[in-house]
Amino acid sequence: MSRTIRIAVNGATGRMGRTLLGLLRDDPRFELAAALTAADAAQVGQPVFPGGKASGGAVLRFGKTWPAGDALDVVVDFSGPEGLASALDHCEAHGIALVSGTTGLDAALTERLEQAGRRIALLRAANFSLGVAVLTRLLREASAALREWDLEIVEAHHGRKEDAPSGTALALGEAAAAARGTSLARDGVYVREGRPGARRPGSIGFAVVRGGDVVGEHQALLLGPGERVELGHRATDRSIFARGAIEAACWLAGKPAGAYDLDAMLAERVCA
Repeated sequence: MSRTIRIAVNGATGRMGRTLLGLLRDDPRFELAAALTAADAAQVGQPVFPGGKASGGAVLRFGKTWPAGDALDVVVDFSGPEGLASALDHCEAHGIALVSGTTGLDAALTERLEQAGRRIALLRAANFSLGVAVLTRLLREASAALREWDLEIVEAHHGRKEDAPSGTALALGEAAAAARGTSLARDGVYVREGRPGARRPGSIGFAVVRGGDVVGEHQALLLGPGERVELGHRATDRSIFARGAIEAACWLAGKPAGAYDLDAMLAERVCA
């Protein structure tokens, strides 16, 4: 879009929301038009930038209700299932583009999102790192080209992370499996202990490391006879995920209705 993009952050008081607000504050491409949070949040009514940035001549404050339908070009959502449902209602009602990284969705909300791409521009991702998006593309190509090679995915995160393997590791595995005409449901291997026997041809193995303050590391190993290919990504700053979501919002605003992903954005080049 040639004009300033009017953006709202939904889930603005969460860790990702706060990071988004800090980056948007000094980004000349955007006008931060709304910062939404839960109705019972203590921050409701408080200034988003105390003593600082105004929006439309007034101090921007954390809110619990959506602005007028014509006040926004795009919404970035990192809230929760309930918050995402509210954002989806508003965006569909007013034709607003939606970028969402919210996870933990039930089947009904997932189905709603899959249908929403028919009515609005929608971009969803479990990981908004642009580097991981490139890694996924490279792994997809390598897995198809080296179809007979063994594939193992190793991921490491901080000791507080509760799920394993990570959503990003699973997404990498799914991309590789699809490139080989299979799926993780069929060929994923998540546990090896005791005497599991020889590696099953075509299987995709996962290994998990947890400890310290590791932000996130993912490595894909393609192992063939006498050689191997290693593809990896290491995150050292959590703000990369917010930066990727902002680039997605910049790219998506003004797009026609459709379901988009980071791979499509990268193919067209990141918004400058």
